[in-house]
Amino acid sequence: MNSATVRNLLVRGMLAGLAAGVLALAVAYFLGEPNVDSAIGFEEARASGHEHEVELVSRSLQSTAGLATGVLIYGVAFGGITALVYCFALGRIGRFGPRATALLLSGVALLTVYVVPFLKYPANPPAVGDPGTIGERTTLYLLMTVLSVLLAVAAVLVGKRLAPRLGTWYATVVAVLGFVVVIGSAYAFLPTVNEVPGDFPAALLWRFRLSALAMQITLWGAFGLVFGELAERLLHPKPPTVSTGTTTPAPR
Repeated sequence: MNSATVRNLLVRGMLAGLAAGVLALAVAYFLGEPNVDSAIGFEEARASGHEHEVELVSRSLQSTAGLATGVLIYGVAFGGITALVYCFALGRIGRFGPRATALLLSGVALLTVYVVPFLKYPANPPAVGDPGTIGERTTLYLLMTVLSVLLAVAAVLVGKRLAPRLGTWYATVVAVLGFVVVIGSAYAFLPTVNEVPGDFPAALLWRFRLSALAMQITLWGAFGLVFGELAERLLHPKPPTVSTGTTTPAPR
């Protein structure tokens, strides 16, 4: 794949990430933000009688411009990174076309970058948790994310190595089982973080985590569909239609 094609795919990946970010922003605003407000209200009710810290950024700004900036930048950045991975993966992970490869890559990215770390360290509302442990929690989450991505790459390499001997189906099964076993071991050995207060409403926590998961599914699903279509049009452009109509000779 030449540099011009890589550059064009990178630009399309960033545009697809922006479009997916807009959809994910709508999900985050309409599904996630009401739960965040409820969690903050719960925390303020528990802290009544104590001094309240002065907000450097207002809640209304956080839930609008701040949320939009974070989600859109996230979409564009990960869209560009995924487009570069796509350039390497296309044609190397099976006989998949541009659209199918984009959807497959988006699904793997959703699984490794978000779902696997999420199952070990699920998202909590911003008002929940000890501020003194935020550094430790962030480090553990990033460690789980990096481990998940590296193991996914290793599983793909192992699957390709075993395919000539076991066949594609059995090689894929072995690679997936190996990924699950190692991730399960990491779940068992890495420390657990549970700082949700015992009296925090379980239904509210469940809704918040579902909305966080829904935002990521929307982001990566939309990216796979949009980027797949853009890549298909770039790599397999449709030939121009040629008119078959006959011209009527001019009268003499």
